[in-house]
This record gives sequence, C-alpha cells and structure tokens, in this order.
Amino acid sequence: MRTLLTSLLLSCAIGPAFAATEGDREIIVPCGGSFADFTAAMQRAAIDRGADPGAAAQFFSGVRQDPDTLAADQRQGVFTLPFVDFARRLISQSRMDRGQANADRYADTFARIQQQYGVPEGVLLAFWAFETDYGAVQGDFNTVNSLMTLSHDCRRPGLFQPQVMAALKLYERGDIDPRSTTGAWAGEIGMVQMLPEDILTNGVDGDGDGHVTLKTSPQDALMSGANMLRDLGWRANEPWLEEVTLPSDFRWELTGLETTRPASEWASLGVTPRDGNIDGPGLPASVIVPQGKDGPAFLAYPNFSVLFEWNQSFTNVLTAAYFAQRLEGAPVFDVGTPSPALSDAEMKELQRKLQARGHDVGEVDGILGAGTRSAVRAEQARLGLPVDAWPTRQLLNSL
Repeated sequence: MRTLLTSLLLSCAIGPAFAATEGDREIIVPCGGSFADFTAAMQRAAIDRGADPGAAAQFFSGVRQDPDTLAADQRQGVFTLPFVDFARRLISQSRMDRGQANADRYADTFARIQQQYGVPEGVLLAFWAFETDYGAVQGDFNTVNSLMTLSHDCRRPGLFQPQVMAALKLYERGDIDPRSTTGAWAGEIGMVQMLPEDILTNGVDGDGDGHVTLKTSPQDALMSGANMLRDLGWRANEPWLEEVTLPSDFRWELTGLETTRPASEWASLGVTPRDGNIDGPGLPASVIVPQGKDGPAFLAYPNFSVLFEWNQSFTNVLTAAYFAQRLEGAPVFDVGTPSPALSDAEMKELQRKLQARGHDVGEVDGILGAGTRSAVRAEQARLGLPVDAWPTRQLLNSL
C-alpha cells in the first residue's frame, strides 16, 4: 500500500560500520561486496536478533541477486501528466464497474471495516484498483530476492534491510514462502501492496484462517489496508475530499494545502460543494485547484493528507482520492476550462527562468513539484497574476 515513492527517490551516503544509520534507519550489515558474503552476514544478523537458526538457514539458502530488480529501480518514472489527463487515464468505466462489483461481493468485509476502522469502502477500493487492478496485477518479482538485492545495493540499504528481517518473521509465521512469494520489485506484497514491516505491524487475518495472506485473500488485504490507514492517522468517519465550485472573485492566493481554514469559513467565502452540502463544516480544510483557477476545484480535509503516506505524488494522491469519491457515488468532476499545460520543454524553460530569479525549484526536470509550484506562486504574486500555482504560457512569457 505504501509505494515508497519518496524513499526510493532519496539518495544516501552509506558508511562502512556495522549497524550504521541511513537517516533514521538502521543499516544492519555493510552493503556491497560479494553477494554470498552479504547473504551470510544477513543470516548471522537475523540469528543474533532472535531468529530461529533453522528457519534462517532455510530462508536465506536459496536467495539470489536479481538484476531485473535493480533495472526496475533505476527506470522509475515520475508522474508528469496534469490531473485531468491522469485521472481520465486511470479511471475507466471498467474500473468503476469492477469496483462496484467488488463492493457488492465483499459487502460484509467493508461493513466490518467501517465499524472497526472508520475507513470508507471507496478509499480501499481505489487503493485496490490503482495498486493491483483489484488483485489482477500483483507483480512477479520474487519478494525475498528483490529485498535482498536492494539491501545489498548501496543506495538505500537502511530502507530495505529491515524489510528482509520482517520477511523472515513472516516466513516463521507461515505467511510467506521465500521461494514462491512474489510481488512488486520493491518488495511490496499482495492486493494492496504492503511491505513486510507493514504486514507485521498492520496485517489482519480478515478471513479467519489463521494467516495473513494478502496475495490471495481480499478480506485479509482490505482489513490490513484499513488497519494501516488508521495507523497512519486516518480519522474515522470523516471526509477526505469534496468537489466544489469557486466564485470568480475568489482570493486565489488562499488556495493550496498550505492554507487551512474551517470548511464553514470557506463556505462563507463562496466555496460551494457541487451537491450543495459541506461534508465537514467543522473540520479544517484546504481549497486545491490542481490546474489553476479555471480547472477543477476541491476541498481537501485532514484525511486527504494521510494519503500522502501512501504516495508523495500530488497528482496520484488526488486522483486516488477523487476515484474513491466516484466509487462512493460522486459525479464526474467539472473539468472547467483550464489553461493548457506547458510542454516538457516549456516547463524546463520556466524552471530555468525561475532559478534565474533566485527560486529553488530543485532539478530542472520538467516536473511541477512542490518547489516549482511555490516559485510559480511567488512570481504570479509579483507580476499581479492570479496566484493559483498553475504555470501558464502567460507566466512563462512574462518572465
């Protein structure tokens, strides 16, 4: 469920000492060198940490380095499509229909989840759809081989080595098989793609068979996903997103997740939900306009921010949150008439111009990330343009 987008994009400096740290994560054994020697060291470390010697020997005996895992890691992409295009690409009628069918098929499970965790079925269905297409595409990388390969690689060993130890504990419980369990290249397992540590912490035996099997049991996967969301801070029975319309004279500088006000206060400023009713009038909320003042607009509640623990891409999180709304019965969003998105070349040109004016936009990569959005807002304010963080050709030409 947690896709590791932020962690996987971080670089790190690796020290040679045993039990060094990578940020706030422990490097259990030194990375690199002979893979066989590394595997033996990991096995010894697992036993030192309390693993059964026989189980550890079995777990590590068939481990292999996987070059395909490293290749997948190195070709990671970043979402660059604007929200409207990205949402249209991911949210098909087929996914809508299958979501409704799964809601009906597992109605009892969703009712238990609502009662125990306060997480709506739409949110879990959206995760299930986007992570694995409702379980159809769970990944065919050997989980233990991938985790060991990434633990041996010296870029982020502190991220992956603890996952190996967690996978060993799952093996000791009989919940995974190091030879046959497969998943995503970064070690996520099952229908909602959870890492071994998260399975240990939040895994739930939803079908009552005595095991947490996220690959084959929708009940286990959905209950575990809901438990993990709660652990990440999900506020039970509260909204997460609501489509709204904004008055033409709205103060656009108030948009963005940086500004939070009670939803009732936004209503007093002319923010109007499409269904006519504010979902959480007493809750803090932000007005977000992913493609500027002329595109779709939403109220984002505290639960929306929890979803960034799943993925750090604003467009991905918003699309998942909106899809959850659609699965709960919301209408298709009003596209509006947003200014066309800049091309990749234009975005890079804009970033270079923003850099020239002293703004920190990070790498000139053509991606509308947080740094670029902040710089766009600053220049829009300086130039007397609507401050909505959406880069337009007018802004590019003005710079």
